[in-house]
Amino acid sequence: MKITRTMERWSPLVLLAAVLLLWQLIVMVFSIPDFIFPSPTQIAAQFVEFGGPLLEAAWKTFWVTMVGFAIAIVVGVLLGFLIGSSRLAYTAIYPLMVAFNAVPKAAVVPILVVWFGIGLGPGILTAFLISFFPITVNIATGLATLEPELEDVLRVLGAKRWDVLVKVGLPRSMPYFYGSLKIAITLAFVGTVLAEMTAGDSGIGYLMQTAGSQQRMPLAFAGLVTIGAMAMAMYELFSWIEKRTTGWAHRGTQGE
Repeated sequence: MKITRTMERWSPLVLLAAVLLLWQLIVMVFSIPDFIFPSPTQIAAQFVEFGGPLLEAAWKTFWVTMVGFAIAIVVGVLLGFLIGSSRLAYTAIYPLMVAFNAVPKAAVVPILVVWFGIGLGPGILTAFLISFFPITVNIATGLATLEPELEDVLRVLGAKRWDVLVKVGLPRSMPYFYGSLKIAITLAFVGTVLAEMTAGDSGIGYLMQTAGSQQRMPLAFAGLVTIGAMAMAMYELFSWIEKRTTGWAHRGTQGE
């Protein structure tokens, strides 16, 4: 058992190392120019050479994403609670939300630029627009799929509709909620970078856009790696919080 857990813990790093090694070998064997497809060592060199600008751009992208993501959590939870607690609201609002979510956010960014100008506004709003939907859907699903038998028993015992939703429905929705956070945070970074590349004047997206226009692919790939690292770190943070707060919903976690 201990060997299995050790293998599970180290398997992502082993796989990552294998992918990087294969990547490096492909670039070397086929002599691919760095302005087409840079090698991992060339990308690493960019972190050494442009560590300061990359860190500054990453911080800008990070806090813009967190602001939009925080708004998405508040709106997503409230809207999800409304939709999940009312059959009428579920029927009326859910199809409209699906239609809105299907709209490409890249098409929305130019509209946000007209409304709010170039800068922070489009980044925050795009992060919000692209990430609130999974949170809303998962909260609504957790509440709407409450077992009718359980609700009937609680009603017989004297519980009101509000008591059932708050004391049973919301705790039952927590695994859905954390699952949505892990998806939404990665989407939020996508939204921020998209806005920065289209209408930004700073951040990782702006840096990547500038590097790409100058055919400096190693620097552009360094920006991609930075975004991936930040998204992965936030994903792992929510996974850690999830295991500590909803261990009862995950098989085999109670004893950890």
